[in-house]
Amino acid sequence: MQRVYSSFSLIAVHHAKNVLETEGIRSIVRNELLSSAMGELPPAECLVELWVLRDDDAPRAEHLLRHGPQARGTAWRCAGCGEISEPQFTQCWKCSAYAGA
Repeated sequence: MQRVYSSFSLIAVHHAKNVLETEGIRSIVRNELLSSAMGELPPAECLVELWVLRDDDAPRAEHLLRHGPQARGTAWRCAGCGEISEPQFTQCWKCSAYAGA
């Protein structure tokens, strides 16, 4: 196992875990409950950490967390207004029509 991310924010670490899981990288969160001990322990010891289960996944996981996942698919043109949207969007920002509708 290898640590790939840490933060004082439990929400940020769980978001990072969700990003990795979406990409098929299994991970675990450690130190979730240590924030209550901050003051008794040094703050650096209380960081919430994200660890990948396989060391081979660590470089890819760090790249994903640094640069974000790449959108899959191709851009699409809205049938309602003709606006072009990137593949990660399922609804047109201009007229609210759904992709493929």
